[in-house]
Amino acid sequence: MVARIVIAAPASGSGKTTVATGLMAAFAERGLVVSPHKAGPDYIDPGYHALATGRPGRNLDAYLCGTELIAPLFAHGAAGADLAVVEGVMGLYDGAAGQGELASTAQVAKVLRAPVVLVVDASSQSRSVAALVHGFASWDPEVRIGGVILNKVGSARHEALLREALDESGVPVLGALRRAGQVETPSRHLGLVPVAERRPDAVAAVAALAAQVRAGCDLEALLALARSAPSPVADAWDPAGALGEPRASAGPVGRARPVVAVAGGSAFTFSYAEHAELLTAAGAEVVPFDPLHDERLPEGTRGLVIGGGFPEVYAPELSANEPLRRAVSELARSGAPVAAECAGLLYLARSLDGRPMCGVLDAEARMSEKLTLGYRDAVAVSDSSLARAGTRLRGHEFHRTVLEPGAGASPAWGVHQPERRVEGFVQRGVHASYLHTHWAAQPTIARRFTERCTE
Repeated sequence: MVARIVIAAPASGSGKTTVATGLMAAFAERGLVVSPHKAGPDYIDPGYHALATGRPGRNLDAYLCGTELIAPLFAHGAAGADLAVVEGVMGLYDGAAGQGELASTAQVAKVLRAPVVLVVDASSQSRSVAALVHGFASWDPEVRIGGVILNKVGSARHEALLREALDESGVPVLGALRRAGQVETPSRHLGLVPVAERRPDAVAAVAALAAQVRAGCDLEALLALARSAPSPVADAWDPAGALGEPRASAGPVGRARPVVAVAGGSAFTFSYAEHAELLTAAGAEVVPFDPLHDERLPEGTRGLVIGGGFPEVYAPELSANEPLRRAVSELARSGAPVAAECAGLLYLARSLDGRPMCGVLDAEARMSEKLTLGYRDAVAVSDSSLARAGTRLRGHEFHRTVLEPGAGASPAWGVHQPERRVEGFVQRGVHASYLHTHWAAQPTIARRFTERCTE
């Protein structure tokens, strides 16, 4: 199994993304093949990881996919790599609310049998850092804290005090990053700006993070720690195998592969790499397109997938692309399968913040001050191009928009928390919802969608 480390922290905002992305880029610059991973459902950090390594950023989310898929999905993503770096989520022991360690960084580290490097914001402490690190290192004996990286260190004197305190903890200091050298990455109302939106800025930020980590961290010690990880027992997840298809014969026999258009570009940046892999294994030809610039769907489109992103930022441009809006509307009216999540849902509405969208759904969308965020347990309440009624799935909501629905569609999901409600739209071949889902947890979604494309 590939050498691996998990980058964790006592709390959000400590600098995990800075350190993890910088380490990925620094090791990649040295010629190592680095596999990037992110604990939790986040889409944006993996974009920076992919930029740093040249490989797809992969999510490891025990809530969305189940604990049993963490190691197989990791092995799938890390195949052929020299080193895997896993960026944690929130604080080390924080997971799904009220679910114990489920979906926590600690759980991922335990499943992968990977050593943890704790990134500590040391800006307002000195000797107390030892008590903090001791507490995290001793809380769960199955979690191996292999070292500490001190972040936001004020001066050489401050660093010396921190290192002296940590000498007594038994946890080695593997790096120290100065407060004055903090790199700012582009951000907005839901966190970092996705790489695809401001690529020159993102490239510069990743390069700066790599330089910062090279200067402040002991890369040799970190690599040695990663190589000390034992081999977990897990076969790599395989999309064809997940569908029950032999790899060589996956897909429709004797028929052309149906084209499934997948929205991308700056407005639709949220997607899991496994979705395209599952669609391909199910027999589809996956073709990306950019709704900001392409005035027509890919030639021969038989199905459409529109994931998440920030359409509210690009509402004027999306609205101005009337030829594509018309093509999407015509495809949906034909009964073709259309799967839309969050941003895709907004794009299919009549309008977004007063600007015309595709008009597939009788609904108006607008920005809101309220952040809707959290895991959801859901059950399909209508037969659709994605699932049969009664199919159970877990999802994640993350948006600052609201939708005022009209009539003419059935709900997509029954959601069980934080309150019971129905959510989303099923209308002919369209399945549109605020829920982000991970199809590896329910691979039959890709098969059902592809089969509908061939009908």
